[in-house]
Amino acid sequence: MQEENDAPTWDGPLQGIRVLDFTRVLAGPSASLALADLGAEIIKVEPPGIGDETRTFPPFRNGESHYYLSINRGKKSIVIDLKTEAGINLAKDLASKCDVVIENYRPGVMDRLGLGYDVLSAMNPKLIYCSISGFGQDGPMRDRPSFDIVLQALSGAMSINGEQGGAPTKMGIPLGDLIGGINGPIGILAALHERNTTGRGRLIDVSLLDGMMGMLGYLAQMAFFSGEDPKPQGSQHPNLVPYGSFPAADGSIIIACLTNSFWVRVCQALGCPELATDPRFDMIEKRRDARELVNSIVSDFTQQKTVQELVDLFNEFQVPNAPILGIHDALSQPQAVARNMVVETEHQSLGNIPIVNRPIKFPGDEQPVPSAPPVLGQDTDGILKDVLGMSEADIQALRTAQTVN
Repeated sequence: MQEENDAPTWDGPLQGIRVLDFTRVLAGPSASLALADLGAEIIKVEPPGIGDETRTFPPFRNGESHYYLSINRGKKSIVIDLKTEAGINLAKDLASKCDVVIENYRPGVMDRLGLGYDVLSAMNPKLIYCSISGFGQDGPMRDRPSFDIVLQALSGAMSINGEQGGAPTKMGIPLGDLIGGINGPIGILAALHERNTTGRGRLIDVSLLDGMMGMLGYLAQMAFFSGEDPKPQGSQHPNLVPYGSFPAADGSIIIACLTNSFWVRVCQALGCPELATDPRFDMIEKRRDARELVNSIVSDFTQQKTVQELVDLFNEFQVPNAPILGIHDALSQPQAVARNMVVETEHQSLGNIPIVNRPIKFPGDEQPVPSAPPVLGQDTDGILKDVLGMSEADIQALRTAQTVN
């Protein structure tokens, strides 16, 4: 019987769901990471030698890559040589014991290996098979390689990123790849729900380019309405003013005035409440058309105060605002600490390491700290024993044949 002070053992709402993960680099691993955070068991299949390519991306600590560590928490690693018939058969056996397969090779690669949807779903009709690729499973660009910056450029997203009048720039966050970690899990979760009714799995086709175009949101609709492409605005908004970065005596502060009611609060914070009803500024469209004047009024005020003084002032009047934090400050600010967004976990070769914690919380049920990203092949023996029921002799035979290591 569990003692009252025992730590909870609930892994998350996807506890009991097993995922066979053939993904590498960023787009695919970010998808399986989201499922791991939700409690799914992730069996990450890595090739012999270097494993996932990101294990070779510097900088390193004691031979472990920062990149690999960042997106592989909560997973298990098994090394299988998929260039051998025995390795392919082993992967098929594992797929027959799994609920989900995720892969992010170029279209056609998994079919050529004999691990495509048609083959694996024939063995396991309940299998949900998610293919993540740059351009999707069809279309004239399906076979082209893709990287984050390529997707940002082709989607239109890069054309609106950058300072006014300057050259478009890529986003600092690699959203072109990370969109796979959003849309992949959404599709998988929907298919798991559908399977409860139909008893069958399905193929999911996630295109990163589709995902990036889907993120254009109101900017796409604005282009449809105006017939013109939106231009880079820097940190400003094409229609909302004041909105963006404003100078302070010791740095900059972000102000976001989204509605007329917030404009009233901005004016009160500036000590000029009469501006709220000034006929030049009393509507969103008017402030947009008078952008330079409005921004000048706000800047003249903000540059006389420090960032902290402005934060305190705008918080008092409930104006959306923020200092511009670096990564260290962002992850150590009181809100991040209160939300437990950085935790320590035990890595097999590095000891205790800090990692970013799960972003989704479930009040009333606490999940344990995520397990550390695995070293290459860390869980090979355990997976073969626990999932496939292999004996020590069976595993040793596979090692001798170099099917696994």
